[in-house]
Amino acid sequence: MKNKRLIGILGTIAVLLCIPLVAMQFTNEVNWTFSDFVIAGGLLLGTGLLIETVARNIKNKKIRIGITVAILIVLALVWAELAVGIFGTPFAGS
Repeated sequence: MKNKRLIGILGTIAVLLCIPLVAMQFTNEVNWTFSDFVIAGGLLLGTGLLIETVARNIKNKKIRIGITVAILIVLALVWAELAVGIFGTPFAGS
């Protein structure tokens, strides 16, 4: 069953990465490079594996949910920074 979750995580990442790939075929508004896909895939994989680790090791449901929400917030902030540079760090190219 452990491999089933990993396959689910990898499948979800593949589907999410297909969204910009398909969008690039229809519009010039989406312009991802290979490195964009690699970075997004790494962020999503790291997040998925981290949440999986929390789900397996934290038994208290409230703490598990809190940590998972915190992980997702960090993902959203990093993603937004890399996408549009909301904080103006060098990572966003600002």
